[in-house]
Amino acid sequence: MAISQRLDMRQGQSLVMTPQLQQAIKLLQLSNIELAEFVEAEIERNPLLERGEAGDNDEYAREEVEPKTRDSELSLDDSSGLNEAREAMDAPGEDLYESGTTSDSGETASQTSGPSAQTDWSQAGSGGSFSGEDYDFEGSLSSEKSLHEHLHDQLAMSGLSQADQLIGARLVDETDEAGYCKADLEEIATALGADLGNVEAVLEVCQGFEPTGVMARTVEECLGLQLKERNRFDPAMKALLDNLDLVAKHDIKGLCAACGVDKEDVLDMMSELRMLTPRPGSAFAGGTTIAVAPDVFVREMPNGMFAVELNSDTLPKVLMDKAYYAEVSTLPMREKEKEFISDCAQSASWLIKSLDQRARTILKVASEIVRQQDAFFAHGVAHLKPLNLKQVADAIDMHESTVSRVTSNKYMGTPRGLFELKYFFSAAIPGTAGGDAHSAEAVRYRIKQLVDEEGQNVLSDDQIVEILTEFGIEIARRTVAKYRESLNIPSSVQRRRRLRASA
Repeated sequence: MAISQRLDMRQGQSLVMTPQLQQAIKLLQLSNIELAEFVEAEIERNPLLERGEAGDNDEYAREEVEPKTRDSELSLDDSSGLNEAREAMDAPGEDLYESGTTSDSGETASQTSGPSAQTDWSQAGSGGSFSGEDYDFEGSLSSEKSLHEHLHDQLAMSGLSQADQLIGARLVDETDEAGYCKADLEEIATALGADLGNVEAVLEVCQGFEPTGVMARTVEECLGLQLKERNRFDPAMKALLDNLDLVAKHDIKGLCAACGVDKEDVLDMMSELRMLTPRPGSAFAGGTTIAVAPDVFVREMPNGMFAVELNSDTLPKVLMDKAYYAEVSTLPMREKEKEFISDCAQSASWLIKSLDQRARTILKVASEIVRQQDAFFAHGVAHLKPLNLKQVADAIDMHESTVSRVTSNKYMGTPRGLFELKYFFSAAIPGTAGGDAHSAEAVRYRIKQLVDEEGQNVLSDDQIVEILTEFGIEIARRTVAKYRESLNIPSSVQRRRRLRASA
């Protein structure tokens, strides 16, 4: 077959994202700290932008969500009040995250969208533009990992259920730079609606993280964890740790009497004690730790509804100086200068509009999460429900990718603690006879409860399947085995052996 050249004309459709739309999408996934940096860089770059004064929240900054779960009820009814709030929030104009339409330059230069013509909610960006050249790849490689980041990474790979990971995340956040967990376990159990024994079990798992001895509550416990790893935690060493005041005084005679060993053994144990690390977290970066601030707050109102509010303290406000723009526009300028001023006006107006829509979108997503997971807020961590991005996206008429960006690096402050929005999403386990689905994390929690309460009657995986079926949970034996292993629970054979050994 002969090879020849020819010229064809074809017509097709493609989605082209303007730089402004790319900026709006990028802003959506930034944390509040990154947003503040981005806004500062834009104010330095654009002479028409200036900082707004802190004031009262705009009318869209708060939404009331009627809970679907009241007391012990688990039937979920939609709230008409929530639908009205959604319509009100959609009123200001097109959704920047669903539409690529932009206003003409003259219109954007003279007005801004949203409740206020000047001020707008702001959020974070790490630089003045979003080009790949601004990303500091070399800096990201050389940055030091903090102790909290190191512990959160291990928590994510610990195999704990999501409910237990929420407890673990709270315990990690209560850990100081030296590596000691200063949390009051009873307060955490009460705040999260969990059992004290469950919180203690999660802490025991976390105390197995690296570095050895981390998340101990006392110096004695920290050193004891390190000695256990070395297989040197015998009764004599335990007695030595119980008398650290005598070790500090170098009271050899008192230590000999307390430990029941001779002087030579005491000196050896003290020498071994000096090789341990009383501050396991000191090896990690500490001075640059930045406290996480919630993007939204959730609180229960006297009428039983939940109020979801934007955290205005984390949202720097910007406005466009229209008077300066009008004054400059009347001056004689060259063509390039006119183009520069026009671009600055268009960029300023679009930035304000993007930040306004970003704030509204975060509020919509957070409100829907509260509505879907109201059982968690009412009854505690064991009542997390199956939830995915599509459910939230369909409820608020947005795309899944938009919801995914909103929930990245965003935090929700609740009466039960501070949680990342991603924590409220979990897989679903189908119910029997077409019943309601169950959260995978809730099923893991139920399996853990069954094993903890089995006593002398050790349950096999098949028996656990039968019990869960009675609760309306349709689950296979291999799934029970997988969840049991993820919770670090031994098989029924191993548990029976341990029971006989301890008898």
